[in-house]
Amino acid sequence: MSFRFLLRDAWKAWHRHSGWMAWNLFLAFIPLALSVWLFRRSSGSRNLLWWVAFIVFMAFLPNAPYLLTDIIHLIDAVRRDYSVWVITLVLIPQHLSVILFGFEAYVISLINLGYYLQKQGMGKFTLPAELITHALCAVGIYLGRFLRFNSWDLVTQPEDLAQTIVDDLTAKRPLFVMFVTFIVLTVLYWVMKQITLGLILKMRDRKVLHEAGGEN
Repeated sequence: MSFRFLLRDAWKAWHRHSGWMAWNLFLAFIPLALSVWLFRRSSGSRNLLWWVAFIVFMAFLPNAPYLLTDIIHLIDAVRRDYSVWVITLVLIPQHLSVILFGFEAYVISLINLGYYLQKQGMGKFTLPAELITHALCAVGIYLGRFLRFNSWDLVTQPEDLAQTIVDDLTAKRPLFVMFVTFIVLTVLYWVMKQITLGLILKMRDRKVLHEAGGEN
C-alpha cells in the first residue's frame, strides 16, 4: 500500500468516527463542568439554582462512564477492511483516548464531589456517595446502551423512562448487566482516582518546590 493511499484510508477512518466521538465527549464534559461550579466554588450555599444544577449534573453524569461501552465501536472498526497500520496508528489511539478522557471526566467529577463533602464536614459520606453514584450510573449506562434512552428523556418522556426502569429492575438479565457494570465502574474508578490524585499531588509538590526556588 502506498503512503498516499494509507493517508487516505487513515483520514476516512478518523473522519468516520470523529463526529459521534466529539458529541459523546461533549456530553461527558457537561457533568465535569457542572461539578466545578457546584463543588469547587468558594461559596457553599445551596439555593434553588444549585439544586437544579445538581439534578442536571446527576442526569448527565452517566454520559462520562458510558464512553467505556464505546469499545464496541472499536471492535467493529477493527473488523472492517482497514489495514493494520490504520488500525494501529489511527483507530486504536482515537478510540482509547476518547474512552480515557470520558472516564477521567467521571473521575474528576466525583473527586470534586468528595472535595465538597469534605468541605461541608461530611467526609465520612464520600465512599457511600461514590458507591451510590456508581450504581445510578450503571443504571444510566444500561438505559443508554441497550434501550437507547438519553439524559434529556428524564424531561421529554419521564413516564416511559420510569416504566422501563421498573420493568427492567425486576428482570434478571438487566440486573446482572447493571451489577457487572457497577463492579467495573467501582474498580476502574478506584484505580483512576489513585492515579489522578497522585498526579495532582505531584504537580502540587513541583509547584511548591518551584515557588520555594524562586523565593531563594
